[in-house]
Amino acid sequence: MRDEVDGLVEAWQRERPDLDVTPMAVLSRVTRLAHYLDRQRRISFSRHDLESWEFDVLAALRRSGEPYQLSPGQLLRETMVTSGTMTNRVDRLTARGLVTRTDHPDDRRGVLVRLTTDGKQSVDAAIEDLMQAEQQILAVLPAAQRSQLAEALRRLIAPYDSNGQI
Repeated sequence: MRDEVDGLVEAWQRERPDLDVTPMAVLSRVTRLAHYLDRQRRISFSRHDLESWEFDVLAALRRSGEPYQLSPGQLLRETMVTSGTMTNRVDRLTARGLVTRTDHPDDRRGVLVRLTTDGKQSVDAAIEDLMQAEQQILAVLPAAQRSQLAEALRRLIAPYDSNGQI
């Protein structure tokens, strides 16, 4: 089985035999897969009238467990966006009835962002769609290879993840 990356690697090996282009065999495939995954996610989310950024906020709230609420600061850490961006996102999700703002019970100046019933239904439906699509992508790999791939990617990403580069 061959793919486009095989041709890219061979061409670079031919044109620049002085370079070790073996990282391209892995990382170009990771990049291509990431593009494909982004497309699949947008499709899954659009079926439920959600943008990717909307899903990110709703999913952070849903993962937090009952009562599905977080402070704006917690949402910032979960979604890795600026405070101005988060304010705008919460405003837009509030206008759509997917989240509400409530006063923080322990901080008179603070608020909590809470998932509404409609928001919970939207994010639950979108994650179900997404998991079906991602299961299909991984279906070509036996379970053992999936586990090996997950571990290899974890080892590759962990140093960048732990020091905030991702």
